[in-house]
Amino acid sequence: MMTARPIQIYCENNNATLYVDEGSTLEQVLEMLALRTDSPVIACFADNRMKELNTRIYSPKSLRYVELTSTDGMRVYARSLFFLLHKAVSDLYPEAKLRVLYTAARGYYCEIEGAGPVGAEQVDAIRKRMHTLVELNLPIVREKLLMSDVEKLYHGHGYDDKLALLGTRPQYFITVYNLGGLPGYFYGAMVISTGFLKVFDLQAFGGGFVLQMPRRDDWSKVEPMRLEPKLFSVFQQNKEWADILRISDVGSLNSRVLEGDASQMIKVGEALQEKTLARIADIILERHDKSGVRIVFVAGPSSSGKTTLSKRLSIQLRVLGLEPQTISLDDYFVDREHTPRDENGNYDFESLEAVDVEAFNADLNRLFAGERVEMPKFRFTDGKRYYDGTTLQLSDRGILIVEGIHGLNPGLTPHVEDRLKYKIYASALTTLSLDNMSVISTTDNRLLRRIVRDSKYRGRSAYDTLKGWASVRRGEDKYIFPYQEQADVMVNTALFFEISILKQYAQPLLVRVPANTPEYAEALRLLKFLDYFVEISDRELPPTSILREFLGGSSFNY
Repeated sequence: MMTARPIQIYCENNNATLYVDEGSTLEQVLEMLALRTDSPVIACFADNRMKELNTRIYSPKSLRYVELTSTDGMRVYARSLFFLLHKAVSDLYPEAKLRVLYTAARGYYCEIEGAGPVGAEQVDAIRKRMHTLVELNLPIVREKLLMSDVEKLYHGHGYDDKLALLGTRPQYFITVYNLGGLPGYFYGAMVISTGFLKVFDLQAFGGGFVLQMPRRDDWSKVEPMRLEPKLFSVFQQNKEWADILRISDVGSLNSRVLEGDASQMIKVGEALQEKTLARIADIILERHDKSGVRIVFVAGPSSSGKTTLSKRLSIQLRVLGLEPQTISLDDYFVDREHTPRDENGNYDFESLEAVDVEAFNADLNRLFAGERVEMPKFRFTDGKRYYDGTTLQLSDRGILIVEGIHGLNPGLTPHVEDRLKYKIYASALTTLSLDNMSVISTTDNRLLRRIVRDSKYRGRSAYDTLKGWASVRRGEDKYIFPYQEQADVMVNTALFFEISILKQYAQPLLVRVPANTPEYAEALRLLKFLDYFVEISDRELPPTSILREFLGGSSFNY
């Protein structure tokens, strides 16, 4: 009997090196390492490629184990939880179809087609079945099958959404997972058994229900629901648009592109956004005439298209006879040496303390009084605010449009009456899904925009953008998202076809991320994600499109 050949393993989590038998699983290696972690380990990066814990290793590897509460861990957990939910719904309602639609109320909003409105009784039954499946600790089995066999399998289960995507991406072999006889695929690594999925809950909501995930600060408890009616309303509206256009998932989008409908989709998508902005302009005019609105705040997270939205809104307001003037909160940054730092000692540009609130409010008061005010500018190269003689004065029909991430924060304008403000929250709230079980993260949409923009306008590589993204996200969670429901209106700046256009710009940037860095794993994930989209040329994208803010070719000056 041959003895297993020892292979060298390096563990990035604790900088340990050890030798293990060839063919050992990642779970067995984890037991040897005896890692101390704050939350359960549910997957592993092997040479920066995400793998399930039952994966066997046959050559030297650098390993980085993934905890549940990490960003990557939460993705693995969510995908696996979707499969568990699908199995429970399939067991209880064999003829119904589950759809995981989008993030909502700090969880994932789901609906069941063919089972009627989902109430507390149905939710209780599904929850109970899910817990039973967890107690059984059923294996989630991964296998590769011929595409022709997968097509037969999907036909037998009525997976029209998955078949549509397969039909636009022909391959010889397809990876399929199996849970208790139910096949599925969720576009990434999974936990190896249902026993890993102990923490979750379901709450009836909005005609469907919300699947609640573990908390990051205490993984043994679920994230409490936070009702966000305005955000939910925007998602629902965009879902209705997608249903009207018959584009609810990537498979249907790809089919339309291959049929030659890309030009029409671009025109319709841009028209829907313009219609929204025209409606908002009408409301602002009414508020201006009735209650004296003088300032419009356009706020939102990074790469949400705030700048272009502000410029397009200005045009709509001019059509109505108002005289909009746009200013950026970035020009009120404090000098670099006064910028606060985060817990890691890095400059915290997302903090409200990074803005000279006193100077901003002083200028507002003078502008509202009809004075001509010299406006500041901020030079990012050396972190200094300066004045170059540019002035601004508001007429009786004048209205200020202020663009910046803190526009909804009450601390920005504590002495400005609410009746003088109109607040807009902008974000790329995509409702497109890969299929009925796999939502597309709005964060990924914005990250792709930022990667392309940073390369084109700021000379930053995809590696640099990916490395700094976690800090950006922390700032958004702390300073932006808590105030989003205070907006008078929310605007979805995502175009349902935009990832198909971003693909040609983002792919060449992502392939240059160094393979020996943690950011390489994220680059691989995004490249795999982009591979599901059929590319669309930006040739017919209008020069006023929000997407032009990131791609270039805009008719606006930035």
